[in-house]
Order: sequence, then C-alpha cells, then structure tokens
Amino acid sequence: MLIHGARSVLKHCSGKKDKLSLWLQALIERRGFNKAAVALANKNARILWAMASQDKEYDTALT
Repeated sequence: MLIHGARSVLKHCSGKKDKLSLWLQALIERRGFNKAAVALANKNARILWAMASQDKEYDTALT
C-alpha cells in the first residue's frame, strides 16, 4: 500500500515547488520512476514507524 500511495504522489509532483516535490523530481531523473516510488514508500514507512514508536504527531517542519 505504501508503494501504491507513493506512485500516486509521484504522478502529481511535477511542476510543484515544495521541498518534497523537488526532491522527488530530482530522484525520478536520477533513478527512474519505480525506484523513486520505493524510495518514497521507504521514507514514509520510516516516518510512520517513528511516529508510532514515539507516540508523536506528524511535524511538517521536520521533512
């Protein structure tokens, strides 16, 4: 499910100027669409694990 969600985000990140979208656009150029999707899914999994293990809410200032 994380990879499916990441693919959806990647399809809509072109043309955006936020920090995450710029990182994803560069990653797609360097590594390709599928590897970028897995990288984003991994990033999201690490964020979710940290939130669950530390019982904290998502903080957009950290990403």
